[in-house]
Amino acid sequence: MKDLNAIKGKFYLRKIIAEGEHEHQDFKFSISDARKIARSISAFANNSGGRLLIGVKDNGTIAGVRNEEDIYVVEQAAQLYCRPCQPLRFTAIKAEDGAVVIRVDIESAEKRPVMVSESDGSWRAYYRVADENIAAPPLMVKAWQRKAADVPTLFTLSEAERRLIHALEEREALDVGDVMRGCMMSRAMAEEMVIRLYALSVIDFRFIERRFLIVAANPEAQ
Repeated sequence: MKDLNAIKGKFYLRKIIAEGEHEHQDFKFSISDARKIARSISAFANNSGGRLLIGVKDNGTIAGVRNEEDIYVVEQAAQLYCRPCQPLRFTAIKAEDGAVVIRVDIESAEKRPVMVSESDGSWRAYYRVADENIAAPPLMVKAWQRKAADVPTLFTLSEAERRLIHALEEREALDVGDVMRGCMMSRAMAEEMVIRLYALSVIDFRFIERRFLIVAANPEAQ
C-alpha cells in the first residue's frame, strides 16, 4: 500500500482513538472527496497541526483502509486543492484484527492562510475548532495574509489603537462592530486597524460562541 509497511500498533491505536475527534484529530472511514479532505488539511494547517485517521468510523470503530486509492485522494487534496500545497506524512498502523489504519500527519503552516479551491471557483480558508472545520472569516484571512507578507511596519500605536487595546483589557473579546463604535470609525477603517494590529502580534482571533472575535494576543503563543 503506497510502499507503506504497516507497523504493529494496536495499543497505540486504541489509545488515540479513545481521545475521539478533537482539535488535532479527525476520523475518516473512507476517502471519496478530495475537496472535503482539503478542508480538513487547511483547518489543521491554519491551526497548530493535526492528524487524520483513515479507516476509522465516526464512532471510533476500526474498519481499516478499504482502498489504496484513499491515500492518493488525500495526496491530491493536499497538492491540487490546497494553496499552497501542503506536505503530509503517512504512517500505516496495523490493528489487532489485522485491519490497517493510515495516520496522516498535517503540520502547522509556517505562513497562513492555507486556502482551499471550492467548487464555485473561489478559494476559502478553514480553521479547526474542537472537532469541526470552520470557514475562516474574510477579516481573519486578510490579517493572516498581511502577517505572512512580512511587510516592515513601524510599531507606533495610534490613539484609536490604544483605545482598542484598552477595551480588550476591560471586555476580553470584541467584534468589529464594537471597534467601530468604541473608536468612532467606519468599518473599513476598523478592519484595517485590526489587520495591522494582528500583523504586529498585538491582537489575535478566538472562536467564542460560534464566531471569531478579537482578543488580546497571548505572547507565549507567538
